[in-house]
Amino acid sequence: MHFTGFPKEGLQFLDKIIINNSKEWLDANRSEYERVIVEPNKAYVEEMGEHLQILVPTINAIPNTNKSLFRIYRDARFHLSDPIKTRIGIILWQGSGHRMQSSSFYMHYDPQEIFVATGIRNFKPTLLATYREYIQNKERRTELHTILEKLKERGYKIPEAKYKRMPRDCNKDDTYSYLYLMGAMYAYTTFIPDDTFHSEAIIERNFKVYEDMFDLQQWVYELTLHCDTEADVYR
Repeated sequence: MHFTGFPKEGLQFLDKIIINNSKEWLDANRSEYERVIVEPNKAYVEEMGEHLQILVPTINAIPNTNKSLFRIYRDARFHLSDPIKTRIGIILWQGSGHRMQSSSFYMHYDPQEIFVATGIRNFKPTLLATYREYIQNKERRTELHTILEKLKERGYKIPEAKYKRMPRDCNKDDTYSYLYLMGAMYAYTTFIPDDTFHSEAIIERNFKVYEDMFDLQQWVYELTLHCDTEADVYR
C-alpha cells in the first residue's frame, strides 16, 4: 500500500473509541479500524523506514503489531473501564535489543496532537544504571549536554528530570550533574493534526525532525551498546 497520509477518518475513529471504549465495539468495527488506522500505519512504517535507512541503514521498520506498531488494547490489569487506546503509537528503532529500550524514532498521534520524538522515553532499571555510569565520563556528559542545548535552541523539547535526589556514587558538583537526574533521554516536538498530517508530506516533515535529532539518537544508541536490557523486558 502506497502511503498517502493519515486519513481524517482515522482521527474520527479514535474519537468514536472515546465514546464506545469496549472490545465488543472494536470487534464490530474491525474492518473500519483496519482500513483507517492499521493500513495507513503500515504504509507509513514502510515509507519512513526507507527514508531512515539514509541515516541508519539497519533501522528496524517492521509494520507488524508489537514491532513498529503498538497494540490497540491497553493492559487489562489496569484499564478495565477503558481497554482500548485512543492514541496510536509508531516506533522504528536501531539495534537488536527490545524496541522500548533501544534508541528509536517515535511518533504517536490522537485527534488533538502529533508527538514526534527520538531517543528512549523511559529507562528500565538496567539501562538507567548503565546511563548513570556512562555519563560519569566527562566527555560523554559534555557531549550530551551540548547536543541537548543545540536541540533546545532549535525549538525542540527535552523531558523534565524524573528524580530530585542525586544518585549514590554520582557527584552533584560534576559539570552538568543535572543529567544524573534524568529517567529517560529523548527530544521531542508536537504538532496539531493538519493538512500535512493527512498527506504524504508528513513523511518529509517527520524525517526533518529525525534528521535534526540524529546526534541525540546516535548518542543514545551508543549508550545502549554498553547495556544488556534483556532482564528488564519482563519487569
